[in-house]
Amino acid sequence: MFGAGILKGLGVTLKEFIGTYVDDVKRIPSRYVGGRAEIEQRIGSEQTGLFTIQYPEERRKLPERFRYIPMHVYDAETGENRCTACGICAKVCPPQCIWIVRAKDENGKPITRPAEFCIDTTICMNCGLCAEFCPFDAIKMNHDFEIAAHERMPYLVFDLQALRVPTTYYAQIRPTDWAEEEAIRAAKEAEKAAKEAAKAARAAAKAAQAAQAETVAAAPAKRTPEEEIERLKAEAAARRAAQVTETAEETVTPATAAPAAPTAPAQRTPEEIERLKAEAAARRAAKAGGEAAPVPIEVAPLPAAAPESVAPVVEAAPPTTAGAQRTPEEIERLKAEAAARRAAKAAQG
Repeated sequence: MFGAGILKGLGVTLKEFIGTYVDDVKRIPSRYVGGRAEIEQRIGSEQTGLFTIQYPEERRKLPERFRYIPMHVYDAETGENRCTACGICAKVCPPQCIWIVRAKDENGKPITRPAEFCIDTTICMNCGLCAEFCPFDAIKMNHDFEIAAHERMPYLVFDLQALRVPTTYYAQIRPTDWAEEEAIRAAKEAEKAAKEAAKAARAAAKAAQAAQAETVAAAPAKRTPEEEIERLKAEAAARRAAQVTETAEETVTPATAAPAAPTAPAQRTPEEIERLKAEAAARRAAKAGGEAAPVPIEVAPLPAAAPESVAPVVEAAPPTTAGAQRTPEEIERLKAEAAARRAAKAAQG
């Protein structure tokens, strides 16, 4: 009131006017001498007074997270686009300013490369959703805001060639984001390599186990002492049985009989079967007694459709001695002899 506010405002203006020159003198050489292409001015800096950037000769240094229109990043080493034409950026774009046409091979089959990629910068709202949702880090937000033109077409509709920038440019304008993304990419590559190495190790271990199993199967099985003893006993018993069979075949004289006609074998009556059993028992008793007195035993002819004659078999039938104890070897020998006789009789009949 009474002009005090006006005087206070004029004092603030005078303070800022003088502070501008004081700050400029402190920063000798002055920034106005020769000029600078880029000036860093941030909130909370030590600068005082008024500050004017002489655009376009001077430009303010932009923050790293500054975003304007999208840019299409490609690998600087190989020159290949990171974009696979998946279409996610076009789907999430709020104003729908992105158009993508997928490339095709010589057979007309779609491939993971964009044939056309266009962005209408007059519609783009610089939200950065396309860069956030891109799974291949193919779209990033550019710092280039000087795109003014007199006509919309074709200067403000950027195609793939106008949007392409190398990874080195992206690393220059966004070094922090580039370092973080490279660290994540290196971790994924290391994890993938570790999985491949583990898979190869499992395959090698499986192959080694299979080879070891084949080696064990091919090698002869080791027997315990008890199993080896039982095997030797069985082999000895088999050899003894073979010797007894050979001896029985040499001692038993086959009966001569007329060659029978090729007819079906004759059926024996129950009485004949009982008689043959008694004869076999008598022969076993004779063998057990060890006497060699021959006792002729007549065998009646078998009833059959075709005429057959059975030669009499002469066997030794000495009287048996009651209460005689036989050794296990003798019992085995008698069993083998009986088996040999039954086989010979079956061959004759």
